[in-house]
Amino acid sequence: WARGKGDSLGRLGFGVRTGEEFRTKVQFPFFMKYLKESPADIAEATMFLTGINEFRRLSSWPPPTSKPRTFYLGDGGRLSSVAPRAADAFDEYASDPNRPVPYMEGVVPGMTGEYMTEDQRFASRRPDVLVYSTEPLEEDLIIGGPIRVTLHVSTTGTDADFVVKLIDVHPEGRTAQRTSGSGPAMAGYQQLVRGEPFRGKYRNSFETPEPFARGEATVISFDMPDVYHAFRRGHRIMVHVQSSWFPLVDRNPQQFMEIPRAAKEDFMKQSHRVHRSESRPSSITVLVQP
Repeated sequence: WARGKGDSLGRLGFGVRTGEEFRTKVQFPFFMKYLKESPADIAEATMFLTGINEFRRLSSWPPPTSKPRTFYLGDGGRLSSVAPRAADAFDEYASDPNRPVPYMEGVVPGMTGEYMTEDQRFASRRPDVLVYSTEPLEEDLIIGGPIRVTLHVSTTGTDADFVVKLIDVHPEGRTAQRTSGSGPAMAGYQQLVRGEPFRGKYRNSFETPEPFARGEATVISFDMPDVYHAFRRGHRIMVHVQSSWFPLVDRNPQQFMEIPRAAKEDFMKQSHRVHRSESRPSSITVLVQP
């Protein structure tokens, strides 16, 4: 998409003037109805569907016809709707808080919102990031609502963070250019759809943190915030699992302690396992529109 033909966020263009459309078709009628008591046709939920890039009027949120679909982390980096059958299977990676996974590839001063459109291929190449991906989709898949994460994990430490990212992988042959109209095509672009961290010691209670028992498998479940996104035909769904996302998330020393009081020597490298067996399946569950 060329600049001037629609709003954009970083390198992503939406093909429509989202701000203008929101103000005129959503915000203004709302104010007229509730401040001026003028008749206005207001939907229960008006949501912008990324991927297809259009506002949609819905009778409720999440979309009432949505059905849950679970994608399991599998062997060889596969992500599929087929539950694992292995008796004992896991993927393992070493997490070093002194060399955390960054939120952007390059060095940037301070914090920037551009991380939301950063190509995630830089993270996919790291040995401390687990990567799972579907085959190219045969048809569009629209998800709307929260994303449920279930991870069966174990660690050599007594605390650990687990960051899960949901990514839309564009086809290799894509010819669309960046929003600016210059630069490389978006072939293979790994678009961040949603990312969310979870600090392991709060897996059973936010009020009462608990250490991990070293080497003992346990389950972590949490909801990632809502999304409304279309994975287009030919795209792939990808999931990253990592244990740092710096500086969006403060570093975890990977020891059970009060992190603000951690000294330099407290930050220790640990090994983490994500289990994907029949008895300990790790997965994400999304709400899919028919």
